[in-house]
Amino acid sequence: MDTQEFRRTGHQIIDLLADYFDQVGDKPLFPDVSPAHLQHIFDEPPPQAGESMDEVMRELEEKLLPYCSHVNHPGYFGLITPTPTPAGILGDLIASALNQNIGAYAIGPSGVAMERQTVRWLCDLVGYGAGAGGNLTSGGMTANFIGLKLARDQISGDRAQHEGVRDQWAAYVSEERHVSIDKAADAIGIGREGLRTLPTDDRFQIRLDALETALEEDKRHGIKPMCIIGMAGTTNTGSVDDLVALRRIADQESIWLHVDAAYGGGMLLSQTSPDLLKGLEQADSVTMDPHKWFYAPLDAGAVLVKNDERLTRSFGLQPAYLTEQKDTERERYQYFVHSFEQSRRFRSLKIWMSFKRYGLKEIGRWIDANVKQAHHLYDMVSAHPDFEAVVEPVMSAICIRYTGRAMDDAARTALHHDVVQQIEESGKFWISTTVLKGKTYFRINPVNFRTRQEHIDGLFDMLCTACENVN
Repeated sequence: MDTQEFRRTGHQIIDLLADYFDQVGDKPLFPDVSPAHLQHIFDEPPPQAGESMDEVMRELEEKLLPYCSHVNHPGYFGLITPTPTPAGILGDLIASALNQNIGAYAIGPSGVAMERQTVRWLCDLVGYGAGAGGNLTSGGMTANFIGLKLARDQISGDRAQHEGVRDQWAAYVSEERHVSIDKAADAIGIGREGLRTLPTDDRFQIRLDALETALEEDKRHGIKPMCIIGMAGTTNTGSVDDLVALRRIADQESIWLHVDAAYGGGMLLSQTSPDLLKGLEQADSVTMDPHKWFYAPLDAGAVLVKNDERLTRSFGLQPAYLTEQKDTERERYQYFVHSFEQSRRFRSLKIWMSFKRYGLKEIGRWIDANVKQAHHLYDMVSAHPDFEAVVEPVMSAICIRYTGRAMDDAARTALHHDVVQQIEESGKFWISTTVLKGKTYFRINPVNFRTRQEHIDGLFDMLCTACENVN
C-alpha cells in the first residue's frame, strides 16, 4: 500500500465513522444474527494473495459493521463499556500508526514521557503525593492482579517472589467484588480459597464487623492476613465501602489496602459528589479504568501505587538483552522494570488527547449527567407500584425489579430474563440482569455521553409494557 492509497482509504474510513456516529442512534443496538451465521460469513482459508483496500472495506461493511453491538448508541446501558470520545478514537489511530512499545524507553521515548504524565494526572486525581506512580494496563483485570501481587510481595518481605507462597495467606473483600479479584487471588498463589468474600449491609458496603471477625478467626487458625480489597464503585450498584475505616483496620493489622475503583474512579471528576470516594488517597494501591467512566476507547486500565518504589521491588528484573549500556545515569524510565508487561500498547495517547480536548470539567459534567439519569430512573421506579429498586443509586448503576403479579422466585427470575431478551431484540436498548442477595434484578448502567433523559424514559416505558405482557 503506497501513501496515496493509505491517504485515500484513511479519508474513506474517517468519513464512514463520522457518518456512523451521526446515525448510530437510528441503528438496531444489538444485531439480529445467529453465532452460526457469523461463523459462516467469516469462514474462509487464510488469503494467499492480497486484495484491494476497496474490496477489504466492502467486506468490512458487509460482515463486520452490521453485526456489532453499538455501544455508541444512546440506549446502551450495559456492561460499563462507554461511548468513547472522538478525540480518544483519533488518539488510538495515531498510536497504532506510531506503534511505540512503551515497555522500553528506546522504543518510545516521548510515549514513555506521555504515559508517566498521564499516570501522574490520575495519581493527582486520587490525591496521591509526589512519590506515587503506576502504569496503564489492559484493564481492571490486570490492574487488580498487580495490586494483589504488590500486597503479597510487601507483606511477605518479597520472599514470595522467589520462594513462592509457602504459608497460608488470606485477602478480604466484599461479596460484591469483581470477578477479577478471584482470578488475581488464584494468580498470586493464595488460591481462591484464600479469598474471604464477606457479606454486605443494606447499602451493599462491606460489613466491618464481618471483616474484623474474619481477621480474628484466620489469625487463630494460623492464617496470615495479607490485604484488604475495598470497593469504590461496585459493578452492580456503584456502592463504595467505608475506605477510611478499611484503612484503619489495615493499619491495625499491618497489611496492604488495595481499592478497586475501576468503575467508580470516574466520580473523582464529579462536580456534584466530589467527596464520594473519601479515603481513596489512603489506599496503598488503586485500580482505575479510564476506558470505563473516563470515556476512553478500549483498552486503558491503570494501577496506581502510593509508593512507586513498590513497583520496582516487585517487578525490577532487567535482563542483559534489554540493558541500555549508555544510560549510565539511569535517566531512561524503563516500564518493563517497573511493571508486569514488557510489550505494552501506547495506551496513554487516547487518554491524554481526551483530557486535553475536553478538559476534566466537561468529562465530569458527562459523568454527573449519567448519575442524574440513574436517579431519574430511580424516581420513576419508586413511584410505580409494580417495581422496586434495590437501593438508591450513588453512581450511574441502578438495579430494579418487577414485583407486580404473584409468582414464585423461579418464575420471577425467568420473567426478568425473558424481558431482557425482548429488550435486546427490540434493538432500541441493551440492559442485563444480575442477582443481589438471592433476587434477580434488571441491571441498568448509563455510561454514555450521548444518552439523554428521553432514552431513560423510553427504556422504562418498554420495561413496564414488557413485564406486564410477558407470559
